[in-house]
Amino acid sequence: MDIFKTMDVVGSALSAERARLNAISSNVANANTTRGVGGTGPYKRKDVVLESVANENEFGEILDKKDTDGTHVEVKVAETVEDESGGRPVYDPNHPDANAEGYVYYPNINPVEEMANMISADRAFQTNVNVFQTTKQMALKALEIGR
Repeated sequence: MDIFKTMDVVGSALSAERARLNAISSNVANANTTRGVGGTGPYKRKDVVLESVANENEFGEILDKKDTDGTHVEVKVAETVEDESGGRPVYDPNHPDANAEGYVYYPNINPVEEMANMISADRAFQTNVNVFQTTKQMALKALEIGR
């Protein structure tokens, strides 16, 4: 694998982890939001689904599929899914969004789960940054050999 393909793979992973962190931060920020977009129901928790895709950047690779050993596999965001549950009911008859029975629906967001997901995404991001830095150092050392 050449160095630039390695950087492409790492770059795709960094983008994917950034998307995960954005969804997690949105979930945490809206944990107590009783009105979603358009004012219908509570905020819907978001979760990012990632998938691996073949890295076929060069025209020749696309045509003859010569790179079939699986070493140039990038990650991308397949989709962002929303929690379709109705939310968790809390009895609060004085709340402006309470229904006729006095229940307010809050998003199904577990702060502990979101923090665990955030730590996981952060560690994956940091690991990919380290891979990028190591790859860059290897490239610089290879240039020094040519002097």
